[in-house]
Amino acid sequence: MNEEKLAGWIAEALGHTPSDVALFERALTHPSMGEKTNYQRLEFLGDRVLGLAIATWLYKRHREDPEGKLNSRLSELVSRMTCAAIGREIGVAPHIRLGKQARDDGAADSDNVLGDVVEALIGALYLDGGIGASRDFISAAWESRVEAMGRAPTHPKSALQEWAAANGHEPPIYRVATQSGPQHSPQFIVRVEIPDGESAEAEGTSKQDAETAAARALLEKLA
Repeated sequence: MNEEKLAGWIAEALGHTPSDVALFERALTHPSMGEKTNYQRLEFLGDRVLGLAIATWLYKRHREDPEGKLNSRLSELVSRMTCAAIGREIGVAPHIRLGKQARDDGAADSDNVLGDVVEALIGALYLDGGIGASRDFISAAWESRVEAMGRAPTHPKSALQEWAAANGHEPPIYRVATQSGPQHSPQFIVRVEIPDGESAEAEGTSKQDAETAAARALLEKLA
């Protein structure tokens, strides 16, 4: 994609006319391209900008929530799955620069890659347009999710641990059953079991995501 077309997509998708298009091209460059300037440093920065913006938003919106509930809301809103969903909504995939093997492996639709790129784009927005530009994009892209979040969610792993304690069981045990896939798009299957009780398995693109999915599956089984 030439610079003019990329600048047009950035303006449409992110609501910001870029001054430094190369910065956003870097945010869209996967490490598999073998280039020194890929998205990883921008992802690091964008992750912090996103966390601060969402945390400030929640602090002002949910004035009666204690720290624990604010943390639960924050964790869901900045999760890899949420960032990947935002990436799909704004049409990131066709613009990601991938090496041939990564593209053949389906990295453009990987939650890990899409989530990383969205965070990198936020980092680029912050550097190119300041905190205002990045906050404006986050407000527009995350608004429906923040508005739809009524009660603070209970994380499935916390809920399962509470269930175990309330029913006289030892804490749940998580084990990685299998790990497969390329480095940029791994797949984990995690098994969780209640000692002397039920068990369940689920998969995810990270160990943490698979553990969360497994806890959710076991809670449904126990309901």
